Amino acid sequence: MALSMEEQRILTQIEVRLSEDDPRLAGRLARLGTPRGRRARVITATAIAAVVVLAAIGAVIAAALLQ
Repeated sequence: MALSMEEQRILTQIEVRLSEDDPRLAGRLARLGTPRGRRARVITATAIAAVVVLAAIGAVIAAALLQ
């Protein structure tokens, strides 16, 4: 659903005020929607999942060896 002209104007004002009030936060928020930001989150999530799987495999192997 597209924004009306008034809604778009208000959103633009909010963005401008945010950039003026807290440029660092505005930059971080802008990067969240970029392909680079999404890519970094996917890579991080994949790495965490791999570590969890490897830890589970290690625990199973260790339990088998201790019996």
